[in-house]
Amino acid sequence: MSLDIDYYELLEVERTADDKVLKAAYRKLAMQHHPDKNPGCGDSEARFKAINEAYDCLKDPQKRALYDRFGKEGVRGASNGFGGGGNADFGDIGDIFESIFGSAFGGRQQQRGPARGADLRYDMEIRLEDAFTGCSREIQVDVAARCDACEGSGAKPGTTTHRCGTCGGHGKVRAQQGFFMVERTCPACQGAGEVIADPCGTCHGEGRVDRRKTLTVTIPPGVDEGTRIRLSGEGESGARGAAPGDLYIFLHMARHRVFEREGTTLFTRAPISFTTAALGGEISIPGLDGTRHDIRIPAGIQSGKQLRQRGAGMPVLNGRGHGDLVVQIDVETPTKLSARQKELLAEFRETETGEECPASQGFFGRIKDMWDDLTD
Repeated sequence: MSLDIDYYELLEVERTADDKVLKAAYRKLAMQHHPDKNPGCGDSEARFKAINEAYDCLKDPQKRALYDRFGKEGVRGASNGFGGGGNADFGDIGDIFESIFGSAFGGRQQQRGPARGADLRYDMEIRLEDAFTGCSREIQVDVAARCDACEGSGAKPGTTTHRCGTCGGHGKVRAQQGFFMVERTCPACQGAGEVIADPCGTCHGEGRVDRRKTLTVTIPPGVDEGTRIRLSGEGESGARGAAPGDLYIFLHMARHRVFEREGTTLFTRAPISFTTAALGGEISIPGLDGTRHDIRIPAGIQSGKQLRQRGAGMPVLNGRGHGDLVVQIDVETPTKLSARQKELLAEFRETETGEECPASQGFFGRIKDMWDDLTD
């Protein structure tokens, strides 16, 4: 009997049948036509094989989609590749569009040859002073570096590589999937287009070996927490002479004993005596470059007041100018007084009128009004 009929008809289901219906129909028909239940019956054996073929296709969403659109030829084309063997996966839809339209529709071009080396990350802690002035640092990193014995080729010195027989030296293989043609990296040569018959004894055909490198990192003025410095070509070397990756230096700021930072602004807190706060005065703050900044304290300054020194902050990264220095004033109450100091303060308290501290006078005035309202 001829079983070259529609898969849905074979399984006796509608074309809209879901997975549950498909499975139930398959089990029922498979038990009915199993060779063990029909010994010696060629028709039952043929139908059993056809039922298995139909269910194997329709239970797979990708195969079923191909079958619904192109029929059995579409499924067979997806199962039989060429130029590198069969059993190709349906793969990424991006690969399909690239194979058909190339870069004209924005597709990325597959690069022939081994992949570029990996990028590396190095975390470095620096002082705030180093971020202010800029500096140079030496670091050591362990990387997969180019093998000197084979000059990165991966082949034993004195020997050469050979063209890959699987892809014919193209670095890619093609597989037909229905009406589509898909290109993939050659699994035999990993895209190099060449294979090594006699590998290098030092790197074992990789073209790179583990090595510790010493590098100098130049840190420009104005860097901040999380600033990233890129050292091009200082990452891992690619296999078999492929281009190296990059090394990225991530900077972290060590805690400073005086200053805190927000962008290009430097902050610090300066405790002053209550007599300086009352009478006024001056304090000196050293800058990160050693410059002395004299900060004038106006008479009657209150605790928490911030004084700004223009241009005394951090430099602008890759730009011009500096930020500001902000000094927050904290008025400190004395904790150790001599007898004479206590006597003088007592005399001052006796002469207070309340006008010396208007904020205090206003607050306690509101307290008095509140008590009056509660007792009325």
